[in-house]
Amino acid sequence: MTTYLVRHAQTEYSTHYQVNGDPALPMPLTEDGVRACAAARTRLPGRSVRTWVASGFPRAQQTATLLMSPPAPRLVTETQLNELSYGSFEGGPFLAYADWLCRYGPRTRPPGAPESQREGIRRMLLGVRSALALPAPRVLVAHGLLVSVLLWHRGRSPDETLPLFFPEAGCLEPLIADDARLSSWTAELLAEINSEDHGAPFRKGDCRILRTDQGPQLATFDLASRPPQE
Repeated sequence: MTTYLVRHAQTEYSTHYQVNGDPALPMPLTEDGVRACAAARTRLPGRSVRTWVASGFPRAQQTATLLMSPPAPRLVTETQLNELSYGSFEGGPFLAYADWLCRYGPRTRPPGAPESQREGIRRMLLGVRSALALPAPRVLVAHGLLVSVLLWHRGRSPDETLPLFFPEAGCLEPLIADDARLSSWTAELLAEINSEDHGAPFRKGDCRILRTDQGPQLATFDLASRPPQE
C-alpha cells in the first residue's frame, strides 16, 4: 500500500515567502499553480487512487480537487495536516519568523500562536498516521513543512539530529512511500520530538536556512548574523 504526499501548488504568499497559518484567510492558487496541477497528474496514480486527503486550508483543498482524476472519491479533510500556526507573524515574511525561531527555539510558541514549531510538526505527523488507516493508494495534500521534514528524515545521516530549519520542499513534487516505511518514519520522528521535550533547553546554534529565491538555485542565509526583530 502506497501514500503520495504532496505540498500544495503555488500561491501568491508562497512566491513571496510570506507565511499563512490561518485557514480562514482566502489564499487561492495562482494561475501558474492551477496549470501546474494539470501537469502534476502524470506523477500520480490517477483513477487508481482510493483516498484523497487534504488539510483544511483552501489552497490544499483546491490543489487536491484539481489533481483528482474523475470519477474520484470524495475528498477527506484532515485538519491535523494543517499548516503551522504563526501567531503574530501571520502574513509577514518567513525570514521575520525565522529570526524569532533562531532566538527562542522550536519548542517555544510564537506570540499569539497555539503551538510551537515542534508541536506543529508532531500534529502533522499524527495526521499522516491517521491517514494511513484509510484505503490505499492514497494522496495526501499538505504543506511544505511536513513534506520537508519527511524528505529530510528519509535522507538523514545516522548522527544527525532534528534541525531548526529544513530544506524547502517543492510544490507538487510527490514523496512516495509504502505504508510500512511511512509508519516507521513518523514513529521515529515522533519519538525524537518527544525526547526533545524532556531534553536540554534550546541553545542557539547554526541558524542557516535554504531558500529557492532564484529558481532552483539554493541560496543560504545565515540568520544568526541578522539583527534581532521584536
